[in-house]
Amino acid sequence: MTQGNINVSVENIFPLIKKFLYSDHEIFLRELISNATDATLKLKHLTSIGEIKTDYGTPKIEVAIDKDAKTLTISDQGIGMTGAEVEKYINQIAFSGAEEFLEKYKDTSKDSGIIGHFGLGFYSAFMVAEKVEIVTKSYKDEPAVRWICDGSPVYTLEEADKTKRGTDIILHIAEDSTEFLEESRIRELLLKYNKFMPVPIKFGTKTESLPLPEDAAEDAKAETVEVDNIINNPTPAWTKAPSELTDADYKQFYHELYPMQFEEPLFNIHLNVDYPFNLTGILYFPKLTNGLNIEKDKIQLYQNQVYVTDEVKGIVPDFLMLLRGVIDSPDIPLNVSRSYLQADGAVKKISSYITKKVADKMVSLFNENREDYEKKWNDIKIVIEYGMISEDKFFDKSDKFALYPTTDGKYYLWSELEEKLKPMQTDKDGNLVLLYATNEHDQHSYVQAANDKGYEVLLLDSPIVPHLIQKLETSKEKISFARVDADHLNNLIKKEDSAISKLNEEEKESLKKNIEEAVNDTKFSVQIEDLESTEAPFMITQPEFMRRMKDMQATGGGGMFGMGGFPEMYNLVVNSNSELASEILKNENAEEKNTKIKYALDLAKLSQNLLKGKDLTDFIQRSYQQLSK
Repeated sequence: MTQGNINVSVENIFPLIKKFLYSDHEIFLRELISNATDATLKLKHLTSIGEIKTDYGTPKIEVAIDKDAKTLTISDQGIGMTGAEVEKYINQIAFSGAEEFLEKYKDTSKDSGIIGHFGLGFYSAFMVAEKVEIVTKSYKDEPAVRWICDGSPVYTLEEADKTKRGTDIILHIAEDSTEFLEESRIRELLLKYNKFMPVPIKFGTKTESLPLPEDAAEDAKAETVEVDNIINNPTPAWTKAPSELTDADYKQFYHELYPMQFEEPLFNIHLNVDYPFNLTGILYFPKLTNGLNIEKDKIQLYQNQVYVTDEVKGIVPDFLMLLRGVIDSPDIPLNVSRSYLQADGAVKKISSYITKKVADKMVSLFNENREDYEKKWNDIKIVIEYGMISEDKFFDKSDKFALYPTTDGKYYLWSELEEKLKPMQTDKDGNLVLLYATNEHDQHSYVQAANDKGYEVLLLDSPIVPHLIQKLETSKEKISFARVDADHLNNLIKKEDSAISKLNEEEKESLKKNIEEAVNDTKFSVQIEDLESTEAPFMITQPEFMRRMKDMQATGGGGMFGMGGFPEMYNLVVNSNSELASEILKNENAEEKNTKIKYALDLAKLSQNLLKGKDLTDFIQRSYQQLSK
């Protein structure tokens, strides 16, 4: 037996490991199974090139709990280690950077990058164990050895009676970590971190029925046997070529990733690149609603099939955080940290690649089946519009796949929009004016009025529309947007001449004065307009600029105005050619005149959902009284 000291000058290194990484102490299992996987795959490689003359077979990793002995054992059938290799790889290499580790991370106890940065993966076992044993036998013709350490720098190394190739890591679980002797807890961690490891992982056994012979009697009972319970999928879909997978395979893998997600994904994007970095993965577009509080962090990051995190900000562009799926890259460290992601150039290239790949997929889907793409637009538009706002390269490509639906069910690409609408929807300066509604039902009367004039109205109803419009107006030439109930509508050049007014200027001034006195509210600016007699006598519009600022503020884009609210300001547009306008002028009874004006104002407010509370109650009561007369 050999006894010695681990090559480290700081004697309290083990308590420090536990202290520094306690918030992430569950990752010990991921680290140990990753080591077992590496040992197994190394054996596979060396046998494949003929360096090792042994049968690779069908090795697996086994995880076993012994509650009575208070041990958790991770066993592999990999390459194993000799006594000399244990001395080298366990006692020396792992602590070559111990002092730097202590100095660098003394103030960052929650940085989960410590282990990976300093080769301390194996020693993460001491976060949960009071003593750790290694029993290992190399593929070489040398005796097996047992290494034991109780968390101090002192260890023992002796020969062992293990006869089969591979390594057993035996953790004697500490009193404060007995949760890791519970089968449910270990199963949870294996499924979280090791669900797609490339080597089969056995945890426990399960019972299966043997098939009955064809000539067996009907009342015969099938025999049952215990078989290994392999809990991982060593060959997940993203490790295969797209040509090997069907639509059903992609959907099956989606439900393997998200077993509680019952809806099918809309479509998927298979990622595969080997230069200038290595990356594979599959991203799925789920059905999304218009709500801003969409659940994020559904994309899982792996390194060589080892789960790292589902917080992929920095690797995946912000707008794609709404998607689901897997990204696997050996170029991203196993213990990824936020500061690393922000500084690493390779990560930025990965983000750009993913953006380009998604844009290319959108173009492909649109070109292959436009009708199907249009049907799915409402479910994907949040992602696309968010990408257009936040990623310039994605915006530049979006003309080929971003759709602009209308209230009557048509869908336009940007080029089609310009071609169709510019001849009939321009202002006096020759700018294309795009009318849009944000709520087809609430703004129905305005949409109908615009349609009656021959105008197309876009239906832009996602919550980030104010930001999208701002991006489009600053990026495209000679275009502007106006909500269908905004005051810009009258600036459009009509297809036909404006209506001829029935009132002279003096009558218009008198009408305006009567209405202002009756309304008596500074929020409303009275405007007398010469409209067709069939149009509404009173309409409420809002100054486009003011309404847009309020919309931006509501969606977090208020900027310097975010500290305070915008005042309520409206235009009360009065149709001078309406019968009501004539009646107001002719009526000599001031009380009746005021009643008509206020009733018409209430109707206009009602159409804009501005009549609420006591005002709405009073209006209903007056309406019933009017009916009884």
